[in-house]
Amino acid sequence: MDISVWIVNIVVLASVLGTDLGRREVTKARLLRPAIVAAVIVPIYVKHPATTGTGLALELGGAALGLMLGLAAAALLKVRREEATGKVYTHTGAAYAALWTGVIGARLAFSYGAQHWFTQSLGRWMVEHQVTVDALTDTLVVMAIAMLLGRTGAMAAKRGMAAGRGGQAHALAA
Repeated sequence: MDISVWIVNIVVLASVLGTDLGRREVTKARLLRPAIVAAVIVPIYVKHPATTGTGLALELGGAALGLMLGLAAAALLKVRREEATGKVYTHTGAAYAALWTGVIGARLAFSYGAQHWFTQSLGRWMVEHQVTVDALTDTLVVMAIAMLLGRTGAMAAKRGMAAGRGGQAHALAA
């Protein structure tokens, strides 16, 4: 694993926790920012995506898992419309931060372990299944980006639902 996995994961964690923890307004810029992050990160760090075989399956699986984790994170986002202003806010706390930190910590632990703890067994598995280092690295990067985009898509949907409620005082929990 190379430094790209560390950079992507730390950028995603800092971005998410910095923009989501506590009470935050859901603006167009907040929804657009993750797409910009993905547009910058993917071409830089996903250099040789697998197009066939186990490498492709691994990358697609990483994207699917990332999307599911993003939706799980979004389930922890409470979205409410403020009656007085009509603005929509998210509310997050410790459980949300713990999910993101745990997932990203697990990815980083895997990256470290791949180089220091289970290098030989992982190498044998990669040879047996014809998976390149690039495919494994791409999987971790794609997983992080899919989690970020899954969370953002769900947040946008919740924002639309909350904004459409007009003057109702309902809160949209996960």
